[in-house]
Amino acid sequence: MPKQYQTVAGRPMLAYTLAAFDACSEFSQTLVVLAPDDHHFDARRFAGLRFAVERCGGASRQASVYNGLLALARFGARADDWVLVHDAARPGITPELIRKLVAELRDDPVGGILALPVADTLKRVAQAMPDVAAPAGGEETRIARTESRDGLWQAQTPQMFRLGMLREAIERARHDGHDLTDEASAIEWLGHSPKLVQGSLRNFKVTYPEDFALAGAMLSAHA
Repeated sequence: MPKQYQTVAGRPMLAYTLAAFDACSEFSQTLVVLAPDDHHFDARRFAGLRFAVERCGGASRQASVYNGLLALARFGARADDWVLVHDAARPGITPELIRKLVAELRDDPVGGILALPVADTLKRVAQAMPDVAAPAGGEETRIARTESRDGLWQAQTPQMFRLGMLREAIERARHDGHDLTDEASAIEWLGHSPKLVQGSLRNFKVTYPEDFALAGAMLSAHA
């Protein structure tokens, strides 16, 4: 089962995102973008929350976001409306974080994202090398060098931009043959500099199997 539907602290992971945005009455619509062949989504599991669904997901995040922007336009969203893109694998998002982002960016000419300064030491990995100590002559991973973490931030979501600007940015990136991994990268591709708004450790992305237990403990503590 896709991770966004797995149960964490008694609820599907996606429910936490939908509940956070539902609590923010300033939003006119929350759109859930699904893959056309997604057979796991069951709207009854999210009863009482405001959202619409479009089965317009693409082969990549960039394609799914772009198709979602087109769907929002069909719902009546204008090019100068703000749109926030959030990853359902970040169940720690809260109404307070969302409102903080909106307050920081509502008058910004570009928009921006939640992010955290990098705290850990960063290591650049060398090309895999033969491991002479391994019984089967396997490969080992070794450090090539330590990278400076000065000025580095870890991107989170939501990422907030004007619908028209984001749509144009993705179109430009696609025309140039680039499949970018977040919305800020697309805006940067247009030559703009998105603003960084300090996020929270609780808004981490559930990626590895052990992350489910961490997310469950965190969400249970804040229930």
